[in-house]
Amino acid sequence: MDIYAMVTDEIINLLENGVVPWRRPWTSTGLPRNLVSKKPYRGVNVFLLSASKYVSPFWLTYRQATELGGHVRKGEESTLIVYWKIEGAKRSTEDLDTEENDEKNRRRFLLRYYRVFNLEQCELPQTVFDKLPKIETHQHDPIEAVEKIIAGMPNPPEIVRAGSKAFYSPITDRVTLPPRELFISAEEEACTAAHELSHSTGHEKRLAREGITELAPFGSPVYSREELVAELSAAYLCAEAGISNAVIHNQAAYVAGWLKKLRDDRKLLIHAAGQAQRATDFILNRKPSGQ
Repeated sequence: MDIYAMVTDEIINLLENGVVPWRRPWTSTGLPRNLVSKKPYRGVNVFLLSASKYVSPFWLTYRQATELGGHVRKGEESTLIVYWKIEGAKRSTEDLDTEENDEKNRRRFLLRYYRVFNLEQCELPQTVFDKLPKIETHQHDPIEAVEKIIAGMPNPPEIVRAGSKAFYSPITDRVTLPPRELFISAEEEACTAAHELSHSTGHEKRLAREGITELAPFGSPVYSREELVAELSAAYLCAEAGISNAVIHNQAAYVAGWLKKLRDDRKLLIHAAGQAQRATDFILNRKPSGQ
């Protein structure tokens, strides 16, 4: 039995014996929030700020930095966020019967914007930092076998370390990973990198997989299938690197989550396993099995 079949069978066995929580193997820094008010940003601002390259979840305006006794470092670029401003005068009782006055006095919601800077872009008094919650970090060295696999991938995407999210962007053909010290272990870091690299194999200049080349909304069947492919491919790569035992339970849980969205279709799992095998072969620069 080949390694792909062995890993797939093990995941199926784990699925049949219960589900453990989904995998998110790095320290969470929390939702983006204002440094002064401590209030979290809402709506689209969460996405605008979360997509930044910064790890810190704290943001502030230029004026707030100055009021705290510090400043924004020269040359730093701001990030735009939006809010709704309510405009309109209060109506008097005698105006209520006139349509004209009703129209004039109706409240208007106007979309406005302003710019903020991340805490990492500012020079502030140490007392400000002393009051902030500490982000948990972990010390570990990269796994040599995994680093060798990553380095040997043909036509690889760009890999950057930034922010507190792991994702692959087909538009820029770039894998973004959180800084190494945020991961709880070297094995989980390696598994996350393998997952995102597996997504990158679907790019049109590699294997041209539907889940990457076409727009697939979150939670849709196409999106869910792509997640299955990436996680199974990550499982195979971890097995190749000899770290499968350390991550296999979390991988099974992640796969189970997406299978549940697709009504636990086990045939789908086998189909996704075939695509995952092709993705793994590509990363390993290996001819597909049986050819």
